[in-house]
Amino acid sequence: MINLLHLGGATGAIARVKQAATALTLLLCLALPVALPAQADPPEPVTLTDEEARADMLRKLGITQLRPGPSGDPAAPNAANYDEALANPCPDLPPVFETTSGEPVTTPDKWWDVRRPELVSLFEQEVYGRVPDRVPSVTWTTKVEDREYVGRIPVVAKQLIGHVDNSSYPAIEVDIEMMLVVPTNVSGPVPVLMMFGRPEFPAPAQPNKEDLEVLNTAFKEMLIEARPDTREIFDRYPAYTPITRLPPANWFAPPPNGDSPTTEQLLAAGWGYATISPASIQADNAAGLTRGIIGLVNRGQPRSSEDWGALRAWAWGAARGLDYLETDSLVDARRVGIEGVSRYGKAALVTMAFEPRFAVALLGSSGKGGVTLHRRVFGEAVESLAGWGSYWMGGNYVKYGAEQSTFGKLTGCDLPVDAHMMLALCASRHVFVSYGIPEQGDAKWLDQRGSYMATVAAGKVYRLLGAADLGVTDDYLNEAMPPVNTGLLDGNLAWRQHDGGHTDQPNIQHFIPWANRVLAAKPE
Repeated sequence: MINLLHLGGATGAIARVKQAATALTLLLCLALPVALPAQADPPEPVTLTDEEARADMLRKLGITQLRPGPSGDPAAPNAANYDEALANPCPDLPPVFETTSGEPVTTPDKWWDVRRPELVSLFEQEVYGRVPDRVPSVTWTTKVEDREYVGRIPVVAKQLIGHVDNSSYPAIEVDIEMMLVVPTNVSGPVPVLMMFGRPEFPAPAQPNKEDLEVLNTAFKEMLIEARPDTREIFDRYPAYTPITRLPPANWFAPPPNGDSPTTEQLLAAGWGYATISPASIQADNAAGLTRGIIGLVNRGQPRSSEDWGALRAWAWGAARGLDYLETDSLVDARRVGIEGVSRYGKAALVTMAFEPRFAVALLGSSGKGGVTLHRRVFGEAVESLAGWGSYWMGGNYVKYGAEQSTFGKLTGCDLPVDAHMMLALCASRHVFVSYGIPEQGDAKWLDQRGSYMATVAAGKVYRLLGAADLGVTDDYLNEAMPPVNTGLLDGNLAWRQHDGGHTDQPNIQHFIPWANRVLAAKPE
């Protein structure tokens, strides 16, 4: 036994023993492996059917009974209403020039500083949902760049991929697909119309005769090596070439006119175009809400009632596409427009309203959730969007189709905002509202008159901000729609109903000169 008194006194001895014990413990810790807490794998994305996704939102909102949407079949018991006498159960629209506290809005400053931010917040809360603060960044790369001819117009076509950073949740990948096509027979950067649709090369360049011969020789050799029995076939047809050129461009074809495809009319007018794929951003169904950009941000879990829907997600993707266009020297980023038809017309309006960098919009046959007034009961109804179309909208929008719930019954008349206010959020930028006619397939379901009413009602905001509206009265209830093929195209807000179907192509020949004029005008 150690005699502590011989180590320099009791107190000093005890201190030195403690130091020795601490050093021994440290050495043992360094020598032995240390067990660290296991890193938990991120959860797999939840997989729901469309019905399960809708039921989950009803449960979160406390809704026990949802009113069914109307049927498009006129013989059905719940056929949609097409009687104008019954179409306006609440004809007074929410006041666009009155703040939530009841103060009047009479100056542009009051609009920009108070009323517009209020409307943005209300639409995010009650209609389209809010884009989360934690949305990851997007990195754009050019996958393929090709020099092509569209008709007689030389173009450069770029296949672009916008990769969304998914390092926080690798189980979901989002790669935004976009095609940019710009004419090369014009000088300087060009205006571009971004369109929701399927990106494709317009006219892929083909190998010349010599290169094609090399490819055919290599192809024959590989095929004979893999299938020796094919040698006999090639011997019987020695002049046959498996790979042939497509028919050459018709250099004698007339120049594009109003009947030509939209893309050809744009290129002939010195515009470029970009086609962006909505499906590469967010799926067009309720089951997809745990995938795509919404699912990535939510780590594969079902969305909350505050979360954005597909329309807002597609609009977010279009804004990220504009991020790229701002970096491309071929594009005049100050003159980029957004276009869409039907559900993509809805998305184009959402894009224009929430992303102020877009200068012009062409909104085709957008219906409810687009330019048509929500509180109108004509064709497509609030109940339609609150039911099968709920994934387009923010979660809270479903409340306005509730028949029984913890908060009672709500209808479209209870909405604090409406479509005229979405158009007002676009002011004083340039918006062209386009529709066809029911006789050609642009169904009454879309409520063309309800869209015209909203466009009329938005006019006063354009005038307040020093821009021109449709040039009609503010009496949205009684103002007569212009005859078909008679456009109201003198202002920054425009309307035209063509005699075609569910498309905006017949209006492109009117949109382009209108857009050239309003974009060239010096802003106030």
